[in-house]
Amino acid sequence: MATQLLIYGQVEAVNKQRHVDWSIKAGNNYSFARQVNSVPLMAVEFPNAAEDYSIVFAGNGDEVLPVVVMGVREDENLYVAEDGSWNANYVPAFIRRYPFVFASSDDGNTLTLCLDENYEGCNQEGRGERLFDADGEQTQYLTKVVDFLQDYQSHYQRTQAFCQKLNELDLFEDMGAKFTLPSGEERTLTGFKVISRDKLKAMPQEELAALMANDGLELIYLHLQSMRNLNKVLQNMPQPAAADTAASAEADVQH
Repeated sequence: MATQLLIYGQVEAVNKQRHVDWSIKAGNNYSFARQVNSVPLMAVEFPNAAEDYSIVFAGNGDEVLPVVVMGVREDENLYVAEDGSWNANYVPAFIRRYPFVFASSDDGNTLTLCLDENYEGCNQEGRGERLFDADGEQTQYLTKVVDFLQDYQSHYQRTQAFCQKLNELDLFEDMGAKFTLPSGEERTLTGFKVISRDKLKAMPQEELAALMANDGLELIYLHLQSMRNLNKVLQNMPQPAAADTAASAEADVQH
């Protein structure tokens, strides 16, 4: 079975035999995401995410998906504070669904609910929300979890279709950004794509009209506007160099 790991450790299928007496104590500690500098974003999240993050695209061919940039180094998430709190108003759904995730069969036709058993909120002492009741039936909490992940999966498929259309229209271009860290070290953030403004302007009117009709054009403009937030990422770096770093980052974004 395939899963998008990133923040996941020991992933096991949820079942009443293994997890009959398990509970999940949720909290506001996001330390589990401290070492990821980007996570996938669904198209429906663009309006909320565009206020706090830079939305870019990663992958190749039919595997391109939107992601939010959360750090300028490989194992760094500048949106997770020292105390584990999240430094933004909006938390991406990819993060919010943790410690649960759907795993898909090799043919993609079967989805299995899985749980990261390494999550610190997992316990067998009854703390938080139980997964199964005394009769071995799934609780209302677990039902809501499944509903959330099914909704996420539906949006994932719509987001895939959106990105495939952008790819067909040849609107992507590679992009990199140079940053000067507080230590004086220079870093280059590469490996992601953006929508080319020039290619967008050169599109035939009928293609633009089709994008507008299915809200694709709105998503494109939200993505382009969100690129201004690259310097917001760096505002979470240790002071006092953050302001200087942000200015450098904004000046050194390259297409």
